[in-house]
Amino acid sequence: MTLRTAQIAKVDSLPKNYTEYNPLAPAKAAFYSAVLPGLGQAYNKRYWKIPIVYAALGVSTYFIVDNQNEYTRYRDAYKRRLAGHTDDEFYGRISTEGLINAQKQFRRNKEISILVTLGIYVLNIIDANVDAHLQQFNVNKDLSIHPSFDVNEYSGKANYGLSLNFNF
Repeated sequence: MTLRTAQIAKVDSLPKNYTEYNPLAPAKAAFYSAVLPGLGQAYNKRYWKIPIVYAALGVSTYFIVDNQNEYTRYRDAYKRRLAGHTDDEFYGRISTEGLINAQKQFRRNKEISILVTLGIYVLNIIDANVDAHLQQFNVNKDLSIHPSFDVNEYSGKANYGLSLNFNF
């Protein structure tokens, strides 16, 4: 039997549920997730992850908007106090120094929220890529551990052991 016939016989003996390895699938899934978050998860047929991606992005975006609105409220009140007005919503409750500190706090919170949102976006892309990589591994139920018993030819004693068999 020549090498060519052995290769043909090997290809013919593939199981029916065999799917061909696609080396570009992880890159494609990552690209889809970069274009539209959750699209890479849909490409990988992991539909249950899509609501998680959008919930995480939605919550972090909510905190960006909320911190920006609060920052604007305190900044406007501070500007009115600098202009000499005494009718801002915080007058009598928060000092001018307190308005400055609140602006710093909400600006910092907004910046952290932006970083968290970018992190979630990147994790979405990484998840799609890794999931596409892991789908290409053959994880069937044929993996098994079998005990083995062997007799030593020279001493006549029994050798015991375990064997782990992988079929490639």
